[in-house]
Amino acid sequence: MFVHIGENIVIPEGSIIAIIDIESVNTSDDTKQFLKIAEEEGFVERITEDEPKSFILAEIDKKSIVYLSPISSITLCKRSCFIDTL
Repeated sequence: MFVHIGENIVIPEGSIIAIIDIESVNTSDDTKQFLKIAEEEGFVERITEDEPKSFILAEIDKKSIVYLSPISSITLCKRSCFIDTL
């Protein structure tokens, strides 16, 4: 199954490692540092110019990618059926 994460981007559900609310960047220095390093190393893919509400950590073709999504983490979790396993 695929998960629509915003704009015209879909990723395989099995590729998703984590779906994280963007507000955690404001409250966690570790998350802020992680995103900073990921961006410096070219792993961050901004899928829209809209303000991101969440980010998705995925592994596609043995490469880690961080997608910045305009869709909330709760909506993405529901779309990916992660909510069923919580």
